[in-house]
Amino acid sequence: MAYPDPAPFQHSHQFNEGNPLAEKNTLRAVIITAAMMVAEIVGGYALNSMALLADGWHMSSHALALGVSAGAYALARRLATDRRFAFGTWKIEILGGYSSALLLGVVAVLMLVQSIEHLIHPAPIHYSQAIPIAVVGLLVNLLCAWLLKEGHSHSHDHGHAHGHGGHAHHHDLNLRSAYLHVVADAATSVLAILALVGGKYFHIAWLDPVMGIVGSILVAQWAVSLIKQSGRILLDADMDAPVVEEVRDVVAEKLPGTAISDLHVWRVGKGRYACILGLVTDQPLTAGVVRTHLAVHEELVHVTVEITRTDAPTMIFLPHPQQA
Repeated sequence: MAYPDPAPFQHSHQFNEGNPLAEKNTLRAVIITAAMMVAEIVGGYALNSMALLADGWHMSSHALALGVSAGAYALARRLATDRRFAFGTWKIEILGGYSSALLLGVVAVLMLVQSIEHLIHPAPIHYSQAIPIAVVGLLVNLLCAWLLKEGHSHSHDHGHAHGHGGHAHHHDLNLRSAYLHVVADAATSVLAILALVGGKYFHIAWLDPVMGIVGSILVAQWAVSLIKQSGRILLDADMDAPVVEEVRDVVAEKLPGTAISDLHVWRVGKGRYACILGLVTDQPLTAGVVRTHLAVHEELVHVTVEITRTDAPTMIFLPHPQQA
């Protein structure tokens, strides 16, 4: 028996086009941050400066998080053709963003604990030495933020949006996590500079730990937001996405006499979704017709259709004569 050739009907399951610019700029940010980290730690030990040493170890946490983001890009690209990944390797990037967000949360907790400790037990602050350190750290973070922002501006999916108003679904969350790390560090540097200037020139010593508490709350909010976004994708919690209602509308408007018996939608790329649609109908309906109606929604890149005919003859199973 001759079997049909399935090749013309097969397609790639790699639904993520990647983000080469973001990967390159994230790696650059890792190198710059790591170099600044080493310089501050070595300088802190050499100059016996606790402020310099503390800032160096603080920057090490961001270097680690940026490294996680860069590693996620590299791993997703390397395994892009690995057939073990049923819907591509995009979720490796999401996992990297989620892990990086957890590290951002740890940074926020450490900042809060240290700030409260300094508020309760004030320690002498070497303002003249600490201010230039904070300024240099701010410039480094602004440079890294500029690099990551450039990659972010090119990472958006410019495909058909259908007026969802859900542009966040097209964000590169791995890049966003790296970007938030350097922005968080820049924000804390700005707060530190304000606090140090206030302490040096206006003798408001408590301003430094208070600014640290404010910064930790800000960083924690960013971390929680990113954990929620990436966690939803990892758990396939997308049944409230606008595209789900669009699928229901197509069935209601284009397929009379047809009802949805099963529907599953989940993200497989930036602004791209897979869909399993179960239908019950008494019409002569085919899966090809259903896919044609759904094709107007370009974010649906993988659609599986199951059709149950209600007018199909009922099969009756008679017992074997020996069992009668």
